[in-house]
Amino acid sequence: MFLNDDQHWLDGSGTGTRGFGRANALALPPQTRAELLAERIRGLDLFVDLGADIGSPTWWRGAATCLALCAGTLALAPGFDRPLHAVGNAPLSSTDRDEIASQSIAPLAFGATSGRRIGATGAVRPLTDTPERPTLDLSATLPGGDALARTLRRSGVGEGEADRAAALVAEQVSLSDIRPGTRIDLTLGRRPSRDVPRPLEHLAFRARFDLALELTRDGGTFAIRPMPIAIDSTPLRIRGRVGTSLYRSARAAGAPAKAVEAFIRQIATKVPMSRLGANDQYDLIVEQERAATGEVRQGKLLYAAVGEGPQRTQLVRWEDGGRTDWFDPKGVGEKKGMMAMPVAARISSGFGWRTHPVLGFRRLHKGMDFAAPYGSPIRAATDGVVAFAGRHGGYGNFVKLVHSGGLATGYGHMSRIAVRGGERVSRGEVIGYVGSTGLSTGPHLHYELWRNGAPINPTSVSFTTTSQLSGRDLANFRALTARLMAVPVRGGGASAE
Repeated sequence: MFLNDDQHWLDGSGTGTRGFGRANALALPPQTRAELLAERIRGLDLFVDLGADIGSPTWWRGAATCLALCAGTLALAPGFDRPLHAVGNAPLSSTDRDEIASQSIAPLAFGATSGRRIGATGAVRPLTDTPERPTLDLSATLPGGDALARTLRRSGVGEGEADRAAALVAEQVSLSDIRPGTRIDLTLGRRPSRDVPRPLEHLAFRARFDLALELTRDGGTFAIRPMPIAIDSTPLRIRGRVGTSLYRSARAAGAPAKAVEAFIRQIATKVPMSRLGANDQYDLIVEQERAATGEVRQGKLLYAAVGEGPQRTQLVRWEDGGRTDWFDPKGVGEKKGMMAMPVAARISSGFGWRTHPVLGFRRLHKGMDFAAPYGSPIRAATDGVVAFAGRHGGYGNFVKLVHSGGLATGYGHMSRIAVRGGERVSRGEVIGYVGSTGLSTGPHLHYELWRNGAPINPTSVSFTTTSQLSGRDLANFRALTARLMAVPVRGGGASAE
């Protein structure tokens, strides 16, 4: 028995010889020599990476193996000038090729016609003429009512019939009143030959929200039949709490987006949105038309209100002569400008050069005078801070307010001052009362406006004006308000917050 201690081969008595030469290998038993050879063959790497260890014995052995494989391939090759021939299919006739293509499953790019047609057989005979459908049912969209005849011609109707059909429709409704995008359904009949247009047999469309039209052929002429549609014009009224968002609350209750935007825009002219609380109630009324066929069309905002009790703000839409204004239920309205009128009175003297009524010589009148009764309240033209409040020479009792944007306003000849220096005032707040102190010939308000310290014409800045309906307009307005207040709330209750 032989054991390997990595240095010697030992026999059973523990003796052995050094080295691993041929003599030692031959001294091994035959079974051991075969195992040793098999192990060496298994460890032999025939496929050598020729990109690594270039010039080493292993690399040279790999290069020799590669060359031997290439030489063997060339020796076994039949030659480069002798191609290998394969047995091909017999050529197909055109009929067989069409039949195979129609029955095969292959991409259309490769010539297959699967799903298109069945291969023709001898029983197939070509048609001399293709039959037409007896009628054609079509639909078209009008780009505008005045393009009805042109749309019919484009759909295949003859020019003469298209013009006659459009003329009959125009007798029932103005073509310009037909909304763009209206769908028309038409039926074309059988024609005697292919060189003439098909005759128009039937035409139907919604000419207006409250009217449908149907045109049919009666012999050689057309007959048109109007079909009125019943419309319920009761406005839509929605009431609810502001909650976390007035817009989201009204939209969730079913108010149209444009109506809610108009509501917020109008209410904001009276009440800042930041002052509305979650429990404040809103109320809005919107135009609405509901057709008997189920369609609903909503229009303009008619009424807007927010708040409760004495603090409730209400606005009613009033249209007169193409002009739209908003009034409170009493018929009083405002047109907002940059500044409010300081006093409700007429202008008695404007800005510019004039002869002073007291001093008697010409000098620049740096403001404008309002002829108001004694004691009339004087209000701040816009938000600001009181820069001066007291006696000021010929101005008498005088108040000066400083505003943003480099603007300042002055109010003279007051009978009494209602503010103190340094006090912050809001637009419309009372700051004093009309009098005739200083150089004055009678009770009035002298009002001045400065920009960056220089006097400017107060009329160059727009004022908020107040208007009041009267006479027949006021009576019609009150009747409109009464009808709106009688509109029931949608669903009989308040909307969700």
